[in-house]
Amino acid sequence: MRETDNRPLILVTNDDGIDAKGFRELIRIAEEFGEVVAISAQIPMSGMSHAITIKVPLRVKLLEERNGFKKYLTTGTPVDGVKLAFHSLLGRRPDLLLSGINHGSNSSSSILYSGTMGAAMEGAVNHVPSIGFSLLDYRVDADFEASAGIAREVIRMVLEKGLPDGICLNVNIPSVPASELRGIQFCHQANGYWKEEFEKRTDPNGHDYYWLTGFFHNREPRGGGLGTDEWALANHYVSVVPIQTDMTAYPFLEKMKEWEKSGMKHGS
Repeated sequence: MRETDNRPLILVTNDDGIDAKGFRELIRIAEEFGEVVAISAQIPMSGMSHAITIKVPLRVKLLEERNGFKKYLTTGTPVDGVKLAFHSLLGRRPDLLLSGINHGSNSSSSILYSGTMGAAMEGAVNHVPSIGFSLLDYRVDADFEASAGIAREVIRMVLEKGLPDGICLNVNIPSVPASELRGIQFCHQANGYWKEEFEKRTDPNGHDYYWLTGFFHNREPRGGGLGTDEWALANHYVSVVPIQTDMTAYPFLEKMKEWEKSGMKHGS
């Protein structure tokens, strides 16, 4: 794609695999706004977070090319795909990165594990406005009608207003009909975590193995959490949380500096 192209260049990726319905839907929506390059792995990469491939070669295959559109298959993680696109596949820096639409929630602390949001954060690290979209429906044949309208609205907003450097958006959409969505809430991340449980099983050869299960524990006050993504989603609002790549805890950093005053010694 040439520098003189007038339409925005949009990179689309995901972590559910190249055949995922949400990925196809996001590509379709992105094409309404600009030229699109899409890249994904063959298999689902959920839970890969910001993982990159360093021990084996990465391979890429061009699957489809037509006017204003290219689709690539990669053996790498979602972040690998973004890196490959930025450094080897695109002729210029993209104007926007879109990740998703993920099958399942990425609210609260799920962002720590999410390949969808790992890809979006890689875009933000590289100074590209980036958005991760997730629908709270894990089904392969999930209904993306309502989420498509939300994606259009958020994409249009970001293309018009931009995003600060180093910040991306985490957009989660309730799995309800469009008529039941109550609007969009700009939120902060709920205080919660996944409480893992490992179910012990035995394979046909008599060897033990463990299967990860568990549940999400919301640490917000019962019935509270107003202003958080979890509250918004529970009340049929779309949650939009700005995420920053600088993870420094600045308020506590200032308190840590007081440690020096209490006699903490510098390393020699």
